[in-house]
Amino acid sequence: MPTLLSNSDDVNRAISAAELSALHFAAVWAEQCEQVDDVLDALSKRSDYSKVQFYKCMAEDHSEICLKHKISAVPTVLLFRAGKVVDRIDGTDPAKIAEKVKTHVNGPNDAASLEERLKSLINQAPVMLFMKGDRNTPKCGFSRQMIQILNDTGVAYETFDILTDEEVRQGLKTYSDWPTYPQLYVKGELIGGLDIVKEMQAGGELAAALRV
Repeated sequence: MPTLLSNSDDVNRAISAAELSALHFAAVWAEQCEQVDDVLDALSKRSDYSKVQFYKCMAEDHSEICLKHKISAVPTVLLFRAGKVVDRIDGTDPAKIAEKVKTHVNGPNDAASLEERLKSLINQAPVMLFMKGDRNTPKCGFSRQMIQILNDTGVAYETFDILTDEEVRQGLKTYSDWPTYPQLYVKGELIGGLDIVKEMQAGGELAAALRV
């Protein structure tokens, strides 16, 4: 079973390791957490995951850490590398937990390969929007406004839901030196966030900028 971390020092030490670690935020009263424990236990026994560490902490005993990482419900699993969250799985989803662990064990780990991945995503379509949710179900007001503006232009565009990939969500902020979302890219170049796009729309510049 995942190793139970009883105090904050143990948690901070565990998630600061250079290798991938999975931390399950659990509660004794939540039966779903037992299923997540079983999934993590099975993964921990795989020889190809021998370098991955699997942990558990009781969310109610670590309010400060939960607040820092926006843990609002259990079970939640965060994947860490070198103290940074690289992914998260909210709720009970064994398949997604296994998939995310596999991705981060076998996928791009260093800064150079992450940069290549970000470049590929940015250039996935001539007009690319990184947002919370997708065009059909935007999950914040700013993303919803951006979708409405783009829809009004009639331009073809693609979206990427940053809530599904914590590594992309954090990495793109650094890559483009832009701390907030949504972010709009045209031909691989950052146009900006909602405020800039609104200014371009008001000034009659947006249609020309999106013409690809």
